[in-house]
Amino acid sequence: MSPIPIPPAGWRAEADRRLAHGRRLDRFIPGILLDSPISRAGFWYGRAVGWIWGSLWSTGRVERRGGLWIFRGMPSWAYGRGGVCVGDCFLTGDGHIDDRLVAHEAVHARQWRRYGFLLPLLYLIAGRNPLRNRFEIEAGLEDGNYVPRGS
Repeated sequence: MSPIPIPPAGWRAEADRRLAHGRRLDRFIPGILLDSPISRAGFWYGRAVGWIWGSLWSTGRVERRGGLWIFRGMPSWAYGRGGVCVGDCFLTGDGHIDDRLVAHEAVHARQWRRYGFLLPLLYLIAGRNPLRNRFEIEAGLEDGNYVPRGS
């Protein structure tokens, strides 16, 4: 497991700004698309994709924990960073999964329920840098192992 990087100075203030900006942008999304039957359809689609991808590539144990389906033993090319949440499926390798990481990924599952089909696009727009990505910030940068605890 690689060490947790030390974040740049001022990262928390920037993260707070990004989170507030994302919440302001949500006001422009039609309400029918958020926490609705439409977003639930997107969540179920995400779950189906996660189950299929996980079933194809997982070589480890599949478990239900913290409201997530956790597919272990995935090859590193089959998921991003330390793992990826698709619907309520957490696809990851062989690394240690503690309760804090499960809590972080469970927030992503709730994001899938809220945004549905919009989540992949909104996540892409938010960018790959977790310190600036509103969805990673909301899920907890410390719990996601993006910054050291107490930094």
